[in-house]
Amino acid sequence: MLEVVNPATEEVIEHLESASVEDANAAVARAKAAFPKWKAVEPADRVRMLRRLAEALDSERENLAQLESRNTGKPISDALGEMGMVAETFHYYAGMPERVLGDTIPVSGGIDMTFREPLGVVALIVPWNFPLTIASWKMAPALAAGNTVVLKPAELTPLTVVEF
Repeated sequence: MLEVVNPATEEVIEHLESASVEDANAAVARAKAAFPKWKAVEPADRVRMLRRLAEALDSERENLAQLESRNTGKPISDALGEMGMVAETFHYYAGMPERVLGDTIPVSGGIDMTFREPLGVVALIVPWNFPLTIASWKMAPALAAGNTVVLKPAELTPLTVVEF
């Protein structure tokens, strides 16, 4: 059992079950199974989905900030600013799916073309100091590009990532 402690008060605020190797493998398997369907989502639809997610995060900003403040021991003003950045990160990357373009470069004897394609399952590890903010910096571009993700939060500060 994992105890999550508010570093400002040293109060235990949550008990979470630790994930096992089997849990991690199952998460990767689910992300792998979801990948073909997510990759096939039309860019305009992915834009709309990510914008809705950004709006939902913005509407939950106060609740997420309260949780982040307890989770990390930060002042609420800092946590509010960070949760605003989380929503803004998803708003920003929501514009990406329709702009992920390859390059065509003239070369001797023809052209060289590059294509930007999703890779598949992306593993994301987040540190303790800005849990949801850094998670958003990793999740938003990965999802916008058509990848699926498995996210591992820091054991010290997992609560906002779990809530996400």
